[in-house]
This record gives sequence, structure tokens and C-alpha cells, in this order.
Amino acid sequence: MPKTAWSFTLDQGMKKNLVVLFIAVLLAGPVVAQVPSWGLGPFIRPEGVNPIITPNTNAIFDCPASGKPVRWEALHTFNPAAVVKDGKVFVLYRAEDATGSTAIGSHTSRLGLAVSEDGLHFKCLSHPVLFPANDSQKDREWSGGCEDPRLVESADGTFVVTYTQWNHQVTRLAAATSKDLIHWTKYGQVFSNYAGFYKSGAIVCKISDGRLEAAKINGKYWMFWGEGTVSCATSDDLIHWDMGKAVLKPRPGKFDSALVEAGPPAVLTDKGIVVLYNGKNDPASGDPALPAGVYSDGQALFDSKDPTHLLARTDKPFYQPEAPYERTGQYTAGTTFVEGLVFFQGKWFLYYGCADSFVAVAVWNPAKQQTLPEALEWLWKDYRPVTK
Repeated sequence: MPKTAWSFTLDQGMKKNLVVLFIAVLLAGPVVAQVPSWGLGPFIRPEGVNPIITPNTNAIFDCPASGKPVRWEALHTFNPAAVVKDGKVFVLYRAEDATGSTAIGSHTSRLGLAVSEDGLHFKCLSHPVLFPANDSQKDREWSGGCEDPRLVESADGTFVVTYTQWNHQVTRLAAATSKDLIHWTKYGQVFSNYAGFYKSGAIVCKISDGRLEAAKINGKYWMFWGEGTVSCATSDDLIHWDMGKAVLKPRPGKFDSALVEAGPPAVLTDKGIVVLYNGKNDPASGDPALPAGVYSDGQALFDSKDPTHLLARTDKPFYQPEAPYERTGQYTAGTTFVEGLVFFQGKWFLYYGCADSFVAVAVWNPAKQQTLPEALEWLWKDYRPVTK
């Protein structure tokens, strides 16, 4: 049977109808927040995956600080850090036991470890890996615990975590190191002799050999840190830091009107340093389109040669609570509290806490990114009328 060459011609009316149909199909999909050309994303919630880590009432740990067994992740699991090691994604997450009262922050927190082959499905270790113990940091960590980690890898393969020490009196940002993500050496607070409240340290990284690695700028490591206002700090060794000036503040009328708080490790790109951060909406002076007190997420761009110089900033959240698991938990206003970010198998994985109760993930695949105008141009070009 002879082969037949097929061709067809679209008149202007048919072309218009096809474009309208294509737009309708696009709009029927999930609504994705706009991300500036210099930013990361858009990040999409994968179908049927979240939340990826939930409380486990069966996990029992012999607590060295109390001398008693405790169900260490029975109440909440949230606010994760992440890193890639040996071709897998490891997530370091905050877990709360059921001690204390029902008030937020009254329980004891420990850091658990989970591992994944694909960045989406995780297996958790049965015991915590960083926790209050009878060590030099007990007075700063007991009985509130170890909270809200951010995790980076240094050039020599050492993992560095910044985390919050909470003794039910004051919060301090501390550092610890590990070679295997299981056994940690604590170094105490990152700012020596500073007695005030401070937390949330996001160290600047770059992509190196397909993974994120702590980056030096002008001969120093840099860290964006703080809750309320975000400031810069510098270091020679990723452990001991010199405090710097404020670089990011709340804005009346915006999603970040009540406070700004450093998110996952910042990323050095060809456009500058991209800082993902958490913003709280002020009930009185915030964005009226968002719930009062809700935590959503913004992006800011800083100069790659001067990390204290703010170049641009999103006016709207690039990510915010939408799913039920992000709005139902111990923080009832809802949170998508971003703390973990990895580049893995050609994609970006963003890990975040949901309503102070669960861990979830969102994914951005740069290879599939396509704007609506680009998509329409593709359609117009490939289905243009056949001319003789």
C-alpha cells in the first residue's frame, strides 16, 4: 500500500479557535504564582505526595537530657533542611514530642533525618540525630530543644547545619558539623557573646558538580539570618560569624508586613544572590488579600559582589498556603515555611513546614519551564497555514 503524504491548511478562523482552546487548557491547570526572571521557580506541588513526613507515635528515643524514654516525634514534624549526599536527598526535620502544654513552642524539639531516592518519598530514621544532651550546650537547648535547621555542604564534604537553640527562655542561632549527617559536633552559638534573641541562618551557596556548596564571596562566606529583620553576616570557617547590617525589612501592605525571616540556603546565580525568605502577614497593616498572620514566601535578589546590596524583591508571594495540610495544624493561620532547597537530578526541590505540623515538598523543573507567550509562539509557528 503506498504511503500517503498528509498536509492541512488552517485558515485564520481555525487558527484563532485553536489558540483559544490551547489557552483554555492552560488555564484549566493549576494556578502558578509568577516568578521574576531572576528568581527560582515556579515551584509545583507534586500530585499525591504531600505531606512527605508526618508524626510517628511509635518512635521511641531514650532522651539523655531527661534520662527517660520519649516518643520524640509524636506531635509534629516540620521545618526541614535538605542536602544531596551519595545520589540521595537527605532531609533534616524538626520533630516535637508531646511534653509541655498545648502552646506553640512549649514542647521539646529534636532533629530527625529522612532519606529519599527520588526527593519525593522518604524513609525516616527511628531516632533523632541532633538533640539536647548532657553536653556543653544543654543549658541553651533544654528543655526547648533543637529547632528549624538550615543545611549546607562545604568544599571538603563537611556538612554544616545552623539551627535554633531554645531553652524556653531565649533563642540563639547555633552551628554543628557532620561527615555523615548522623553524628554531629556542636559548636554553640554562631555570634560569640551575643545575649539577645536570634535565629534562622541561611548560608550562601553555589552549584558545584551538580550540587549546592557553600560559596565564598570576596574571600568570605556569607549568611542571611534573622527573624523580624534579615541581616548579613560573614565568616572564614562557616562556624564562627561576624554580625552585619540589616538588609531586608518588613513592608506595610505586603505579605511580609509583620516580619521577614531567612529561608533555605541562598543561591549564587548569574543574576545575583537569590534569597528565598518567609514573610508573615500583619493582621492590621498587611495584605488584605491574605489571611491575617499567614506565613508565605518571597524572593529577593542581592548583588553577587556586594551581598548587602538589595537589587530586587517580589511584591507578591511566589508560594503560599493553599492545600489543606498547609492550613490545618498547630499554627492555624497557615504556613509554607521554606527552609530546605536542593538541586537534584536536574530539578530544584523546595522543602517546607506546613502549619508547624508537617513536611512537604514542591518541585521546579527548569527544563520544562515555558511562559504563556512562548507557548503561543510555538503553537503559531508549528501550525501556521501551508502556503504554496
